[in-house]
Amino acid sequence: MILSTYIARRFLWAYAQVLGAFWAIMMLIDMVEQLRRFSGQGIGTWGALHLAAMNTPASLYRILPLITILAAITLFLSLARSSELVVIRAAGRSALRFLVAPVLMALAIGAVTVAVFNPLVAATQKEYDRLWAAAAEGASSTLSLADSGLWLRQGTEDGQTVIRALRANADGTELFGVTFILFGADGLAAQRVEAESARLIPGAWALTGAKRWDMAGANPEREAQILPADATLSSNLTAARIRDSFGEPSAVPFWGLPAYIAGLERAGFSARAHRVWYQMELAQPLLFAAMVLIAAGFTMRHARFGRTGVLVLMAVLGGFFIFFLRNFAQVLGSNGQIPILLSAWAAPVAAILLALGLLLHLEEG
Repeated sequence: MILSTYIARRFLWAYAQVLGAFWAIMMLIDMVEQLRRFSGQGIGTWGALHLAAMNTPASLYRILPLITILAAITLFLSLARSSELVVIRAAGRSALRFLVAPVLMALAIGAVTVAVFNPLVAATQKEYDRLWAAAAEGASSTLSLADSGLWLRQGTEDGQTVIRALRANADGTELFGVTFILFGADGLAAQRVEAESARLIPGAWALTGAKRWDMAGANPEREAQILPADATLSSNLTAARIRDSFGEPSAVPFWGLPAYIAGLERAGFSARAHRVWYQMELAQPLLFAAMVLIAAGFTMRHARFGRTGVLVLMAVLGGFFIFFLRNFAQVLGSNGQIPILLSAWAAPVAAILLALGLLLHLEEG
């Protein structure tokens, strides 16, 4: 138990060192990029530092599996160079039993990452998107979901329009049970339009079963008008802009994903990408453990055997291959090419089985 605690502590320290190094490098690169991007807005050093601090956690979160394998390589190389690995093996500790401590630590780090770090990353990414939109475009997201339906906002030369719909089709280009609230230049509600459905066409909404009320009139209901079947309402929205308003699934906190997925499906949108991301987050601890086993399969040997550089390179390439395979499976799962569970769990499980096969071959061969 003392030896397992010592190995786990060494792995945690190696993980913290690699994580800190990557965070510092990515923070500096992102800060320089923010200064270059917003040089015309005069945000200054502190403004760029603020933007970089909000954006770096999301970038760092995406490469945590690679950080895990680098930390594991660092651990095994340090144990080999100090001959601690030889002493442990000479004491009768098998390779698989020796790996229990770092693998359990990797699982714990993965669980904490998903449960704690993921919501923090989602919060910082949301704040970064807000700051970036305010600095670059002067506008924020056009869409939000609520229990009462979905809400859209659009701006035209005539003023702002707030749209509420009970549900929509998969890409948000057709709304059902829709209400338009048109605001004038003075910021007050000028008109209200209700329609059975509204279909997005270039530059306008094509309305079906629509009725319009003039909010400035003395009796809006008495002066209400039934609009013709070919009635339209001008709009600057596009299908791509509505789709992009959802943001990335990673921008939703892990604990809020089930409710967000339910809201998307209740509104009529496809939540497949969010379901894939949710399953991938559940499989994250298993992926961290797989990275440790891959690193062990190539680098858990005495330094005097030579070829250390080649083996380290092979371990890193193996980690990159699993990382690429996982991201490729995510794309296939989000597009509906493969089942959701297969896209999320296949890469970690395959990596663990391959690494265990390599370790058993080296141990028993």
